[in-house]
Amino acid sequence: MSALTHKRVLTINYTLKDSQGQILDSSHDGPLAFLEGAGQIIPKLEEEIKDMLIGTHKTVKLQAEEAYGVQDPKMLMDVPKEELAHLKIEIGAFLQLQLQDQVKVVRVSKISESHVTLDGNHPLAGQALEFEIEMKDSRVATPEEIAHGHAHGLGGHHHH
Repeated sequence: MSALTHKRVLTINYTLKDSQGQILDSSHDGPLAFLEGAGQIIPKLEEEIKDMLIGTHKTVKLQAEEAYGVQDPKMLMDVPKEELAHLKIEIGAFLQLQLQDQVKVVRVSKISESHVTLDGNHPLAGQALEFEIEMKDSRVATPEEIAHGHAHGLGGHHHH
């Protein structure tokens, strides 16, 4: 097996900001380790940082289309208020809906006299994003990580 066919576990520190510079998320609780090519981070972000050297920093700016996509009006649903009467709903709240054989997380985006608008778009859809990245580590993934499709902690060991 050549070195080029090895999957890696990349470990980064990151700060995510919106286009106004407002911090939306960061790895302040500890670095993020992910399995290369497993779809665990935004594909365009992974492409931009995969060749970084350990200890280097990079700012990556992504347009909405490259990040979580644009707002899709088909992802909005108006539901009669009485169907959600058993729930305490407020604008910005997240709900889990059982749709056929899958669970979909939606956000309450509007409440009128008779209806509640549920938004199935990613909360960051439609936004340009900026990531400040520090590459902390890069190592060859273990066979178990490749089989499981995710990194197993910083040391490579995590039982679930």
